[in-house]
Amino acid sequence: MFQYIVRRILIAIPVLFGVTVLNFFIINIAPGNPVDMLVNPSATPAQIAMEKQSLGLDQPVWVQYIHWLGELLHGNLGYSYATREPVTQILAAHIGPTVLLMGTALIIGYLIAIPLGILCARKQNSWVDYLVTGFSFFGISVPHFFLGLGVIYVFASKFNILPTGSMNTLGGNGGIIDTVSHLILPASVLAIGIAGNMVRYVRSSMLDVLGKDYLRTAKAKGLRQFMITNKHALRNALIPIITVIGIDIPMLIGGAIVTEQVFQWPGLGLLTINSITSRDYSTLMAINLLAAIAVLLSNLLTDILYAVADPRIRYE
Repeated sequence: MFQYIVRRILIAIPVLFGVTVLNFFIINIAPGNPVDMLVNPSATPAQIAMEKQSLGLDQPVWVQYIHWLGELLHGNLGYSYATREPVTQILAAHIGPTVLLMGTALIIGYLIAIPLGILCARKQNSWVDYLVTGFSFFGISVPHFFLGLGVIYVFASKFNILPTGSMNTLGGNGGIIDTVSHLILPASVLAIGIAGNMVRYVRSSMLDVLGKDYLRTAKAKGLRQFMITNKHALRNALIPIITVIGIDIPMLIGGAIVTEQVFQWPGLGLLTINSITSRDYSTLMAINLLAAIAVLLSNLLTDILYAVADPRIRYE
């Protein structure tokens, strides 16, 4: 297993290199320029040229990329074009809220989806199955921004029981309770999308396993239904479910960008939108690199979980 993990990490290095090349050139050919956002509208061409030179933007794109890659290999992510702060410090300030939001959403989503998926499989073609399937389709199809605006209207504007956005109350003392109250709505919006997708996979996987002969034998021997479902059937149904968990991480990153913008949650998603509008290339490259690493790690973790769920799986 150790050799397999090392091999996967080594394979990930050229993948990350390719991702950085694509991202860097796509960002640089996009319309707009960081200098346009930094200089005074009445700046002279000489002043604009001087600003470009100070940022290194007067060089060809491939020269800029080599310079950026060289700094990265020395552990330097550069400085923000917008705030002139080190990008490392900016990421450190925003990564915590995103991890908190995504982690809470994943936990809530799976706590909802796995029991509902099992229930659907056991009550196949009943009104319970149809009701949960309807919820699943709703969670998959409704856009995050639409659902976010809807819950803000209901729970913040109409009944005024939860805050509309941000991570803490402006001017308040903060604290865990205050943060949790701000976390409920954005985490729920993300969790509904995760649960909607996962319910379908859990239901399908459990239906496939529940029809196996060994479970009918276990039932004939008098084993309780709870043990049959949750110990024997669920374990064997985990492989396709784990696959979906690996797919959920990239989707969750995309959903978090929209959700953080709607709720003004001070995480990497909100930072991404602000970096795009301000043409902050260095910060955007760092966020893209971080997202690529997160996706590669989630795929590696998925493969490791395969072996944990099914001891027959061995990696050489």
